[in-house]
Amino acid sequence: MISAWKACCGRIPQRWVFAVMGFLALFNAYAMRVCLSITLTEMVLPPDPTHNNDNANICKREEEYHNTPKTVTPNTTKSSSDAELYDWDGMTQGAILSSFYWGYVVTHVPGGILSEKFGGKHSLGLGILATAVFTLITPVVVKYGGSTGLIIDRVLMGLCEGTTFPALNALLAQWTPPEERSKIGSLVFAGAQLGTVFANSVSGMILHYSPIGWPAVFYVFGSVGIVWYLIWLVTCYNNPDSHPFISEREKDFLRERMQDHTHKKPPSVPWRHILTSVPVWALITAQVGHDWGFFTLVNDLPKYMSNVLKYSIKSNGLLSALPYLTMWICSVVTSCLADWMITSGVMSRTNVRKLGTTIASLGPGAFILGASYAECERTTVVIMFTIGTTLMGPFYPGMKVNALDLSPNYSGTLMAIVNGIGAFSGILTPYIVGVLTPNETLTEWRIVFWIVFGVFVVTNIVFILFASGEVEYWNDPEFIRREREEKKMKIKNEPTQVQKTVP
Repeated sequence: MISAWKACCGRIPQRWVFAVMGFLALFNAYAMRVCLSITLTEMVLPPDPTHNNDNANICKREEEYHNTPKTVTPNTTKSSSDAELYDWDGMTQGAILSSFYWGYVVTHVPGGILSEKFGGKHSLGLGILATAVFTLITPVVVKYGGSTGLIIDRVLMGLCEGTTFPALNALLAQWTPPEERSKIGSLVFAGAQLGTVFANSVSGMILHYSPIGWPAVFYVFGSVGIVWYLIWLVTCYNNPDSHPFISEREKDFLRERMQDHTHKKPPSVPWRHILTSVPVWALITAQVGHDWGFFTLVNDLPKYMSNVLKYSIKSNGLLSALPYLTMWICSVVTSCLADWMITSGVMSRTNVRKLGTTIASLGPGAFILGASYAECERTTVVIMFTIGTTLMGPFYPGMKVNALDLSPNYSGTLMAIVNGIGAFSGILTPYIVGVLTPNETLTEWRIVFWIVFGVFVVTNIVFILFASGEVEYWNDPEFIRREREEKKMKIKNEPTQVQKTVP
């Protein structure tokens, strides 16, 4: 059976099969994570305009939205599809949107350690499977548990999905030769953007046409996640040596290109070196900046489109998805350009990472801020958001693959630390938006976007000054083993030295 599979599939480069399935892993992970952002606008009762006297800061409703208004009542009611609507205020909605990240930050480091020790296949696969199950049961949880049940469900989803990036990075370290790192890494990480595109656009269409209303969104995305897991089980493996039907030619190629810096059984994680590494902290800072802007848009752009610009749910889904589609295109183009610049010697790997991160920080910050000053000019606002989010694309050949540069051997743990700390932005940003925009006015949202711009600028300056694209000295297993042996010998000899000094 295996020989038949090898004859059939051996000609297909298995590193690219992994890349596609890794892309689909993030695609599903982000689709299940993000679908709540737009669905929440249809789960809750619309804000009561009579509570806001600042009419100068409120946009008029879209024509289509006029024709299908929601009934505003003080308590839980039913929509036209018989799906329940809930009276959750802005603070409650912020808690619901941020609750995913409460669990998400917890499992990053354990996920990274497990992935490096046992391989990333099952850490990643089982995490996505469990997230899919919790997505499927969301309507039932909300029906019987209300906002509290939904928060608990989202925390559990976050716990399951926290292993995703560390496991993927551990797998990337085994499957990507240095000269293809930007392309394959950017392809895999681009699943986040296209998953967001898919979640927003498809959710909008489901909410518009589904006879059962918002529960259908969770049934669709949960089912897709389970199907992905079944395919993942039979197509992807921890490393080339354990793959049953990879060609010998590809296995030899990967072994030859990666043997200098990627080892099967490196020593345990050198925590002291990692936590005192200046390039690592520069990378963490850049990740915080990226996540602050990205999570603000992912979690709250549908809310801005619905409650501020007054777009209908169908338009909201499509327009909220558009920026992430163009961001994906930009990441693909710039990743190919980045690999060419590195291999042809046009620019060093370090400077390529810094250039990509700078474009992806200052560009989005400026255009997102500019969108808030376009006020109710809907076309201008959409164009500004689209250009700003598009310019986030170079983050992927910039800082997102930088953990693989610094330490291929400990890339899972490194990604766990970097992405885990960055994920705290996902906890803070929905809460800050909820606090700063109680009335959903343009002026209130402008403060939110000024904060995004400031975070982008400060974190990018740190990355420019201290980042590196070169392999760190503590990635070398021999260095770590030698250092630990010297430490053991020193401890062993200390009692003898003390005895000699005693008269």
